[in-house]
Amino acid sequence: MASSFHSSMRGGRGRKLKSEINVVPYIDVMLCLLIIFMVIPSSNNPSTIELPHAEKAVRPPDAYIQVTIKPNGALSIGIAGKTADAPETAPNRDALVKKLRALHESNPDYPVLIAGDKESKYDDVIQLISEAKKMGISRVGLATK
Repeated sequence: MASSFHSSMRGGRGRKLKSEINVVPYIDVMLCLLIIFMVIPSSNNPSTIELPHAEKAVRPPDAYIQVTIKPNGALSIGIAGKTADAPETAPNRDALVKKLRALHESNPDYPVLIAGDKESKYDDVIQLISEAKKMGISRVGLATK
């Protein structure tokens, strides 16, 4: 038994085990991930946001109060649908709210549809929805094209 042990130690040197981790493959993987994460964000343009387009309702209301907001800030209000009136322009938001209150009092069952151009300010639309809800109008919607 001693002879078999001695024969494996020929030349006086045995095999040593390496207890190190080879990090070269990990560095390669990390460099590939770094390149991917650097290239992907530059292909997206964060300044443009594509909003989804809404589909039309199955059946629009017969008559409704329509408020229109233009990109330049012009406001108009009127009754649309079967009993359509010519919309009146409002010089400012306060005049529009007063006209909306008068139209709602004369036609309490009519819903309110707010038609805003895609270039109009989002804040203007939200403020009009808030004012309509404060008046007690329960059906307030957004008109789509």
